[in-house]
Order: sequence, then structure tokens, then C-alpha cells
Amino acid sequence: MIADELRTLWNLARGQPRKGSHAERLQAFYAPQASHYDRFRARLLWGREELIERLPVREGARVVELGAGTGHNAETFGLRLAMLEPLELVDLCPALLEQARERAKCLPNVVAIEADATRYRPASPADCAYFSYSLTMIPDWRAAIDNAIAMLRPGGALGAVDFHLPESEGAFARRFWPLWFARSGVRLSPAQLPYLRARLDTLFLREWHAPLPYLPYLRAPVSLFVGRGRERAR
Repeated sequence: MIADELRTLWNLARGQPRKGSHAERLQAFYAPQASHYDRFRARLLWGREELIERLPVREGARVVELGAGTGHNAETFGLRLAMLEPLELVDLCPALLEQARERAKCLPNVVAIEADATRYRPASPADCAYFSYSLTMIPDWRAAIDNAIAMLRPGGALGAVDFHLPESEGAFARRFWPLWFARSGVRLSPAQLPYLRARLDTLFLREWHAPLPYLPYLRAPVSLFVGRGRERAR
């Protein structure tokens, strides 16, 4: 386990490659750490369980996770998972999807799909879509949000939990956090949460500062948002 932690820390320090397509950069960055991705991220990616709990999903709902990674969040649905239409886990990184497919073998109603979150559409409109620490990893995050909203049925829900850059942060923090996360391909933008709030009716919003592994004095800004799509004009 210590060796796995050291490999993960080394990959984070080395950062995501700057050359190649988005998919190629993700694969190069995550392939060496895919098998132990979940253990390290359990102490880094806060609020994922709360997001799943707050998603307004009912029996028979079609749910899509965009940027699903290893599929960790599917387990958080618990007994609700068997009541859904197949939960669609969408990601662009083959190494992480391999972990998701292995996980899906032990879970009912889960399918892993290799696709781009800015373009993927389910076969029929979704009742709910969500991003869990993936939105900031997508270069064109506005296109990903727009695509997620477009795939929803009228009145469907969209959720997102992620690192973010609130207006209330001081000048130093607003410079520090984007530089800190950029090496891992995380793109913090003060416009991301306002864009979600402008496109959707807010059902729930929480902002807080969460701890980081091995850095006891640092707290990274995180937001959890759940919104409802607006009825489309006829």
C-alpha cells in the first residue's frame, strides 16, 4: 500500500502530459495509478457520497455519470441501484474504464461506456446526470454542462461536486489553487459554479473547504450543486 501511495504521489507531482489529445493525456496520467486510484482518492475527493444521496432519482430512472472514472460512485447508490434503468458510466480514459467494467461485474444495472462527456447522449432522455470531480478535468467544461442539460428530460436533474474557485477566496488563494491543481489537469474556474446556477434551477448548494492527503494545514475549496432543468418552451 505504501508503494502504491508513493507511485500515486509521484504521478501527481509529475503531472499530466501537455502533449496529445485529451484522451491520450488522461490515459498517460491515470494508467499507472488506475489499480489503486480509489484508495488515494477516498481522502481527496470529498462530498461524493452526499452528491449521490441528494440526487432526486426515483424507481426506473435513467441516470448517467459523466466522467465516471473507476465507477466508484455506482456503489454509493446502494439498494437504489437495482431500481434504476442501467446506470451509464461514461468516461474517456480506457485505464479507468477497465476498473469500472470490473466493478460493474459485481453490480446490477451498470454499464461502462467509453465516450466524450461533451458529446455522449443516452438512447433516451435521462432523468438525472451528474459530474463527480470530472467537470474540472474537461477542457471545454461549458460544452459538457450544455450536453448534460440537453440529454435530460424536461425537469430532469443535474448534479456536480468538484473543486472550485469561489469569489470569496482571497487574492493569494485565487492564484494558488489554479496553479496547484493545474499539474493534474484540473482547471479551476470562478465561472463554473455560476454557469451551473445560471443554466439550472438550484435544488441544493453547499460550499466548504476540504482536507488534502499529507497536507494537514491546507483545505481546498469544494462545491456540491444539484439543479433541475427548466421546462423547455413549446
